Amino acid sequence: MTSPTHNDAQTLDEVRVRYLVTRAALRAAKAMTSPGLKPEQRLATLMECHGTMLAARGPSSPLPFAEFRKALRGELAGLLPDGVSALDLGGLLVVDPDGQVTEDAFDLDLEQRILLHTLRKLDKDAGAISDRELQSEIEQETAYALLRKQGTQNAYEAGRSDLIRHPAGPVDQLRKLKLPMGVVDFYEEIPYGSVHHGWWFPCPVCRWPMRLTLRKNAGNIVGSARCWHTPHADMGAAYLFRPTSDEKAPELLPEPSPARPSGREAVLYPDTETLPEALPTAGHKALARGIWRYTTVPGLPELALFDRLKECGLKVDLWPGLDAYDLLVELAPKRRKKVSFRVDVKDYTSVTTLAKLIHAQEGDKGGAEWLVVPDYRARQVPLLSGVCERYGMRAVTASEFGELVCNQAGVSWT
Repeated sequence: MTSPTHNDAQTLDEVRVRYLVTRAALRAAKAMTSPGLKPEQRLATLMECHGTMLAARGPSSPLPFAEFRKALRGELAGLLPDGVSALDLGGLLVVDPDGQVTEDAFDLDLEQRILLHTLRKLDKDAGAISDRELQSEIEQETAYALLRKQGTQNAYEAGRSDLIRHPAGPVDQLRKLKLPMGVVDFYEEIPYGSVHHGWWFPCPVCRWPMRLTLRKNAGNIVGSARCWHTPHADMGAAYLFRPTSDEKAPELLPEPSPARPSGREAVLYPDTETLPEALPTAGHKALARGIWRYTTVPGLPELALFDRLKECGLKVDLWPGLDAYDLLVELAPKRRKKVSFRVDVKDYTSVTTLAKLIHAQEGDKGGAEWLVVPDYRARQVPLLSGVCERYGMRAVTASEFGELVCNQAGVSWT
């Protein structure tokens, strides 16, 4: 098929099919793996998802119900109909060896919904996708709109910073945050997949509840705690713990952490050496997953860049114009005119979905000229650079951007 960045009709068709396939597979996998569902509820959901899958694949690609259930344990790309390229779905599992829905499947589903919601807002044909199905993106926009309604830049910055720095915690502390009531409502009970006998662990990187699973190891049951965001787990937010059978709090077991990077990447690298302590689920809440994933997670490098560039003595504005873009960096080099950098920070698991989003918006909707991705997304930069170049943008990693700006300002990034 023609590249999606060159043919809008092909793009919309492929986006719609991938979304329907991913959404059906994810819902079916959650029905298969979620505890507490009655058999008739599980079967009804699976049958509904099978119908959605058949609609996405079309009459020329039949898929019997038994094969559909079996395929949910394999690669997601295997569920696509002939003629639709796998792209980021290649090698991606919906259900992992522990029988849990994978983090990447959640991310891919949310990112495709963001793209479809954007296409709808741009009056492009995104197909018959309901508002309910796009709820995660709508919730995120609602949260931002409520923050903007406070009317001042300082209030917006304070509220959004709170969503990034405090994605979970004690209810009495969350009530003290500088958030409108409607935004506070996006804090929910601790997700069941993050709970062990009434306890949960915050990720040392993002502070959101980590995913807890139990597995057999040499005849013993061992607990695993890891951040739902795979890059955070790869940085060291992944631990073991001894399961408890009573109300006693479990304790994490220290594991060797990956080596810290050197040079410019060391500046923004988080601390994962301190072991998180178990917290009770009673009296604690956490942000809805979609808002955590696409506000808190990308907000971490936004705030890290902001804080570091301020430490370097540079003039930096955060979410200027009530979030026209993420950062405005202004330099006034001697004997030269003022230089400004308008920055948008993105953290997408699917680089092709992000590339399509940039193409659909014909660049950045707020006028950013720099697309910055976290250092752990460095492999995405070559593809993003090709798309960004068409719209007068540049794609770089966070540390690369920080070093570049500091060099121009004549100060040290490291």
